[in-house]
Amino acid sequence: MKTYLNILIVFLMIFSSNKIIAQKDSTALQRKARKMVREGNKLYSQNQFTDASVAYKKALGNNANYDKASYNLGNAMYQNKNFKEAVPQFELSAKTAEDKFTKAEAYHNLGNTMMETKNYQGAVDAYKNSLRNNPNDDETRYNLAVAQKMLDKENQDNKDDKDNKDNKDKDNKDKDDKDKDKDKKEGDDEKDKKDDGKDDKDKDGKDEKDKNKDQKDDPKKDDKDQKPKQQQGKMSPEQIKQLLESLNNEEKKTQKKMNAQKAKGKKVKQEKDW
Repeated sequence: MKTYLNILIVFLMIFSSNKIIAQKDSTALQRKARKMVREGNKLYSQNQFTDASVAYKKALGNNANYDKASYNLGNAMYQNKNFKEAVPQFELSAKTAEDKFTKAEAYHNLGNTMMETKNYQGAVDAYKNSLRNNPNDDETRYNLAVAQKMLDKENQDNKDDKDNKDNKDKDNKDKDDKDKDKDKKEGDDEKDKKDDGKDDKDKDGKDEKDKNKDQKDDPKKDDKDQKPKQQQGKMSPEQIKQLLESLNNEEKKTQKKMNAQKAKGKKVKQEKDW
């Protein structure tokens, strides 16, 4: 019995010792992570966004759930225009944030990143999540209005493009049907011409003889043919329709550029100073 108790005591001592060591290791890693975040912040303030990103990644290597490091890494990538890489960092920060204000900040910057990649639906969702955590943020509310307008414009453009495609397909089908009818009619006309060819040949021969006889009898006759006046070119209905579609497409491109310039006027929340 005494031997059993001694073994149990030794086991508890070893277990407690390992637990203390693990806690010390965890604390040391957290300190390293905070140190790397501070170093990254310093580089960020000097606009050295690539080096700042490296520091934040090292911080996350020591503490994968460090929401401050993921948030700042997202900002550094955003400033470096690495928008696609910034998205998962803001998503991670929003997921691991312990308070609503930090979640709101992460979702706000996620929305900004979605706007840059023209993912307007994603931007609308992100801004809405930001406002759910911080309903009093007018900056986020403004960005949400811009994102919603861009999304509505995109949906309308897609609808117009689909309608134009359907109309074009219908016009092509109608044109094909007309061409088939025309080919059939021309084939029938050609057959009729062949049937009448023999009679026309005899008649033409007689007319030619009469014409030659008339020219011989009247040598002063002017044999020059009078050229018909050339009609001024007219556009077909199909050409007019294509021209109108071309003008309409150019107008859409111009409008998109204007909307994009307006969207760039949105504010960007800067990196937190920790």
